[in-house]
Amino acid sequence: MKFENLIRKNILSLRPYTSASDIYDSNEGILLDANENSWGSTFDEIEGLHLNRYPDPHQKDLRKIVGNYYSIPEENLFFGVGSDEIIDLIIRIFCEPQKDNVIIPEPTYGMYKVACDINNVETLEVLLNDDFQIDFSAIEKKYNSNTKIIFLCSPNNPTGNLLKKDDVLTLCKKYNSIIVVDEAYIDFSPEDTLVNEIKNNENLIILRTFSKAWGLAGIRLGYCVANIDIINIFFKVKAPYNINSLTRYALETAIGNAGKKDKYAAGIIRERGRLKNQLETLPGVIAVYNSDANYLLVKCKNSKEIQKQLAEKGIIIRDRSSQPKLESCFRISIGSEEENDILWNAIKKLV
Repeated sequence: MKFENLIRKNILSLRPYTSASDIYDSNEGILLDANENSWGSTFDEIEGLHLNRYPDPHQKDLRKIVGNYYSIPEENLFFGVGSDEIIDLIIRIFCEPQKDNVIIPEPTYGMYKVACDINNVETLEVLLNDDFQIDFSAIEKKYNSNTKIIFLCSPNNPTGNLLKKDDVLTLCKKYNSIIVVDEAYIDFSPEDTLVNEIKNNENLIILRTFSKAWGLAGIRLGYCVANIDIINIFFKVKAPYNINSLTRYALETAIGNAGKKDKYAAGIIRERGRLKNQLETLPGVIAVYNSDANYLLVKCKNSKEIQKQLAEKGIIIRDRSSQPKLESCFRISIGSEEENDILWNAIKKLV
């Protein structure tokens, strides 16, 4: 595959913003190049965290830490302000506004379409099959020469299921487009990741986040894994210092506490099974779908009324009934044992 044929021409010819850090590749010495405050920072509560200096634009620290933890080559990693920034960058890199299009199999995460709409890029409506898996015939009918990206989510949000690996890889081989697989929830089923397929599929991009199993939604940090040519393009178009130093410090601390992440994931999976078993006993529940993530999709009679009455009790769940194939469905994030008990005691009276 020749990426020059997929990347927007103005991106290929773009002269990126450069700083002295790009030229000298050093944060040591007498730094009088970036108009920083050399006297210090007004925030000095964390020793050794020099917030008066801009962070490394090359993300070397993040790439090393995460690469070592997940056994991913550093050159295949790029970090963004949550996965949402990377989604936006992918669209801006590969899609010419008002010309190219993106295929998004539904139902899935709504931000893919929002990001396309913001960038004035057409989205083509394609449905997953009744098992919430890739429908090849549906994609084939909509795919055309201007289709630059196919967005997938595995485990899929909000249905909770993993997409079949072989199906995803078939798309990679069949189409001359970028195949994006959002693995935001993969830490709840880590053996099913497609990260190792990057080396065999140059058009595959894997999205990841620290917002879910790691419990770091507040630091807004996501990353992607892709071949080095794509990663180099990301660094060409990103904002110069997109990941701040406090976020980097939080990530380094969290990686050191990785055992907590594993404990949390195991507890969530256990509670997910318990809550699913409970909900399936209720006569008003039509279906509780199998999940490989940290939530359950539930189809239920009077679903909107149930959501309304739960909200009145201070229990907030997510209405998904407006999405294709999800009529009368809501999504429940798996809470703590105490939260799940409160939810159960409330919902069983309503259903």
